[in-house]
Amino acid sequence: MEQFDSLHRYPMPHAEAMAFSTTRHGGCGGGAYGTFNCTPYTGDEPAVVLAHQDQLCHTLGISAGHLIIPYQTHSCNVLDIDEDFMQLSADARHALLQEKDAIITSQTGVCLCISTADCVPVLLHDPVRRVVAAAHAGWRGTVGHIVAHTLQAMHEHYGTRAADVYAIIGPCISLDAFEVGIEVYDAFAEAGFDMEQIAQWHPEKEKYHIDLPMANRLQLIAAGVSAEAIHDSAICTYTHHRDFFSARRLGIKSGRILSGILMSEELKGKREE
Repeated sequence: MEQFDSLHRYPMPHAEAMAFSTTRHGGCGGGAYGTFNCTPYTGDEPAVVLAHQDQLCHTLGISAGHLIIPYQTHSCNVLDIDEDFMQLSADARHALLQEKDAIITSQTGVCLCISTADCVPVLLHDPVRRVVAAAHAGWRGTVGHIVAHTLQAMHEHYGTRAADVYAIIGPCISLDAFEVGIEVYDAFAEAGFDMEQIAQWHPEKEKYHIDLPMANRLQLIAAGVSAEAIHDSAICTYTHHRDFFSARRLGIKSGRILSGILMSEELKGKREE
């Protein structure tokens, strides 16, 4: 059985970028927030969350102000974390990060993060234009094509071509665990998803199951990302709830996985040595 440290790191084919997801290990939290919750929007003790963020920033080699965490609302809103944003006050940044479910940047040393606990974190890197992005794809965001919106924003702001992008699908709920009502199945069908590829009927419970990782993989491919350039962590949060936060297991008032991506000249130099 795989053993997880406080950070689960992903293989990156380009030296300048690194990507990770936090686990439930290595912190000082307790109960449904134990032990390493870095997300401030879930009812956890603020001092504990800040301690975990400081620990994470130390590991990443960045300042606290370079850890960017939006307040997500299952929207398809994308925010560009540009140089102007980085010069704003903490309060002004906080206001702009409200109701954002994807963020993009070309700034080095800035870690873009998405909070999840069964939803799909999608991390993107364009090594040609030197852009990274992080998107929160719950079932509503997936139906709304949040990944396609993120790639479009990368193109509009920085000229990214989907064919150049490397993508990571982080820990999330799997097909086997994601039981849904007919209204969710219908939402995916009405949004044009190939239901034969992403849905499975379970007659014993008279319920459908939806494959969220596959739905986002298909969305990436449809947008022009190469299938070979998509890394799926294949970690089910519901199954591995002792290692990764799962809202279906722990309830809404629980910790969140923080999945992040950043570019750094220092990283590039170290990997090229």
